[in-house]
Amino acid sequence: MFNLAIGLGVVLLLAILFLIFRISSLIKVAKGDTGKIATGSNKINGALFMLFLIGGGFLFFWYSFKEFDNYNLPVASEHGSEYEFMFWITMAVTGVVFVLTQILLFYFSWKYQYKEDSKALFYPENNKLEVIWTFVPAVVLAILVFTGWRVWTDVTAPAPENTNNIEIMGYQFAWGVRYPGADGELGNTDYRVIEAVNSFGIDFNDKASYDDFIPREMHIPKGEPVTFNIRARDVLHSVFAPHFRLKMDAVPGMPTSFTFTASKTTEEMREELNDPEFNYEIACTEICGRGHYSMRLTLIVDEPEDYKKWYAEQESFLKQNPEYLTKVPSELKELALLKTGIDNKELD
Repeated sequence: MFNLAIGLGVVLLLAILFLIFRISSLIKVAKGDTGKIATGSNKINGALFMLFLIGGGFLFFWYSFKEFDNYNLPVASEHGSEYEFMFWITMAVTGVVFVLTQILLFYFSWKYQYKEDSKALFYPENNKLEVIWTFVPAVVLAILVFTGWRVWTDVTAPAPENTNNIEIMGYQFAWGVRYPGADGELGNTDYRVIEAVNSFGIDFNDKASYDDFIPREMHIPKGEPVTFNIRARDVLHSVFAPHFRLKMDAVPGMPTSFTFTASKTTEEMREELNDPEFNYEIACTEICGRGHYSMRLTLIVDEPEDYKKWYAEQESFLKQNPEYLTKVPSELKELALLKTGIDNKELD
């Protein structure tokens, strides 16, 4: 209530000041004394507009070229080249228009500053100009939209049958990764069974889940299609892998997916950048809470043979946590033991 009273007081004070200003202006008009409109500051402001145009333009181009390698990361996916072409065409068109409009804006502010002996030109209409500046932008924007639509259609097309399915789950504040086992099929999940160890909520009523594994680090093969099956456990997150030109939101209750093919292994990218410490990573681009900054997941791209070797070495979640065999229906327990490679003697 006190804050509301302060707010109303401030509004009332501003209204009174405005009325005083208006009354003083009307009194001057009534006396025939409107004062000198053009002052020395008019020329100063005009000159400052031009100075800002030249200085700002220099900094704009200097920074763009100087930091180019920092914001234009190397492309490491097959669809990335198509995405880059679309992006730079859009940047070229909008960049040229931006530079021209800014030059005209600041130049006109200087050129047509108020002068006592000048008179504005009354130019009511020009149908030809109206058609040109309506038709040309419409055609250019239509081409850009069509190009973007074509790239988006290719990226979001149904995944091929031989794709490597990997599940990525975002939660406050990390990424979890789950792979299918030898059967190549990810098991079902159930949010009602999520707990500290079973963080994915793996449903052990589904026999496809018995050989699923949750590794400590993420690997994908080079040259083979990979599908990220994305979901969130709590709030909105976003999977972002800049070198692969990959970004897709992780939405609670609404699974999303993104299919791509990596074109450079981690080792190849290290050689290209001359950086032996380089690693691909997945970051979160949604402000998902106080620990948002920590949502960074290292992603390693292997040659297909190395990936298969790494894949074969992984142990299933059930084998690493055999106590969850009690969650497996009795009629499927034998199958679970077979798929996980758990020996009955180990359980005794």
